[in-house]
Amino acid sequence: MGTPCEGSSLDNHGVFHPCAEEIQKWMQKAFEMAKDALDNSEVPVGCLMVYNNKVLGRGRNEVNETKNATRHAEMVAIDQVLDWCHCNDKDPGDVFERTVLYVTVEPCIMCAGALRLLRIPLVVYGCKNDRFGGCGSVLDIPADNLPQTGAPFKCISGYRAEEAVEMLKMFYKQENPNAPKSKARKKD
Repeated sequence: MGTPCEGSSLDNHGVFHPCAEEIQKWMQKAFEMAKDALDNSEVPVGCLMVYNNKVLGRGRNEVNETKNATRHAEMVAIDQVLDWCHCNDKDPGDVFERTVLYVTVEPCIMCAGALRLLRIPLVVYGCKNDRFGGCGSVLDIPADNLPQTGAPFKCISGYRAEEAVEMLKMFYKQENPNAPKSKARKKD
């Protein structure tokens, strides 16, 4: 997918730290995934998992489509990275420790917990998730002292946050075809 831009760097642990141009490129693709989710009546969250400047996993919410509450964008992408590791005879632990997640909305508590267990070093996200956010809005999974639960990770937040919020508003204004039908109450 090209070479990293000037200003990108690897730290002492081999973790890639993107420059502004890299963030812009990968977040654009994450927003495309979020738009696809919205077009398919899903909460508009999209993400990419980038390893060595290559997308190994891409995900969008698939909760309504699969009727499985765990099929968040991050979980879909994690599964793809695991498949890539299996097919390419790579150790998933080594790969995840050098993978950056780009996601349009702050990961929820479940996803942040999974990211920590997998030792993802960096998460770049758009808007905060005030109801379920696991990266500081509700809980601070990346930084809290949580023994034996993986490694703390860094977050870069607020990238195109207003755009991410607008996509969420568009979703919640439309009717969810998978929502249960409201039941009329009988008068006594």
